[in-house]
Amino acid sequence: MLQDYISYVFENFRKRKMRSWLTMLGIFIGIAAVVALVSLGQGLQQFIDEQFEAFGTDKLIIQPKTGFAPPGSDVTTIELTSNDEWVVERTRGVIEATSFIMENVKVEFNEQIRFHQLFSIPTDEGKKLYDEINQFEVQDGRDVRKGDKFKVLVGIGFIEDDLFQPNIEVGDKIEINDIEFKVIGHYERIGNSGDDRTLVITEDAMREIFNVEERVDFILARAAKSEKPSNVAVRVEKELRNFRNLEEGKEDFVVQTSEDFIESFQNILLAVQLVLVGIAAISLLVGGIGITNTMYTAVLERTKEIGVMKAIGARNSDILKIFLLESGILGLAGGAIGVALGMGFSKLVEILVATTGNTFLKSTFSPYLIAGALLFAFLVGAISGVMPAIRASRLKPVDALRYE
Repeated sequence: MLQDYISYVFENFRKRKMRSWLTMLGIFIGIAAVVALVSLGQGLQQFIDEQFEAFGTDKLIIQPKTGFAPPGSDVTTIELTSNDEWVVERTRGVIEATSFIMENVKVEFNEQIRFHQLFSIPTDEGKKLYDEINQFEVQDGRDVRKGDKFKVLVGIGFIEDDLFQPNIEVGDKIEINDIEFKVIGHYERIGNSGDDRTLVITEDAMREIFNVEERVDFILARAAKSEKPSNVAVRVEKELRNFRNLEEGKEDFVVQTSEDFIESFQNILLAVQLVLVGIAAISLLVGGIGITNTMYTAVLERTKEIGVMKAIGARNSDILKIFLLESGILGLAGGAIGVALGMGFSKLVEILVATTGNTFLKSTFSPYLIAGALLFAFLVGAISGVMPAIRASRLKPVDALRYE
């Protein structure tokens, strides 16, 4: 019986091809948007999880509250110092701490000028903690070490991304704020243009050459294995507050754990996804209205046909099933096209983002996403056809046969 229903439904689609395609338009646009947005969101979430898994759960990051201005910019008024790092290192539950400085600098090579970020790197025992958090690996050349005053490590963007013409190579000399440095190596690709276009020199060189005496922009700390990082963060905040003579709630610094970063990213990502999916849902609503309109039209066009079916023994439930199945299949077909379009669009976005040197945005298609999108499209179609189907099933055979 179901096979007969389906054959009948597809025969009606064949007779009304243009109307069927136009009806599905709103459905597959909405489903395509949902699939593309959710798949990109899942890919970004996976990337974040991988990064924080490598980052580790025992790390703390302390930085000044600088509003929208990045540390190292001219408008930063709040500073942390080496004394704050000393306080953090001696807080109960902290087993080691280090710090680094960041400056926005002018980079000149082959008479071309660009502006990028310059980071300091510790050369003492704190370098291991720094490397764990920043996850920079030298691909070619060597790392900076104590005593390297006018030597610099660069991100792979300077080597491969055509930031300068020609690209910088290991062994070349560049000018940073009009001071000449020799490039002694470059890092592996991180996957985002910010990290791949940074420069790194030793902390001693940064302080001496750029006249940065006691300032630190980020303090990195490791909590003991026996301690819960969130508890250690509370102690660090208390110690720094006392040291800096600040009242509780008026701290001019921020202490964050790995869990804080993960939660912040997840909340932002969820909010963005909800807004975008909500916008896509409007298209689905329009598509549902289109299906309802089409099915009402189909009922009017096929009134006499419905009368004939009832006259030869079709029950109300049979007519109801036929029209519900027809509207559901319209939704499902639109959903299948939408899934294909959504997957293609998200892959295209991934490729376009990758051309900018960023590999953090990858589309991920879980079976649950695809199955859920198809089921949702079918339900939208079926629900949109409920009222027309009920109307069709309630037609009286005599009236239907007389309809012109």
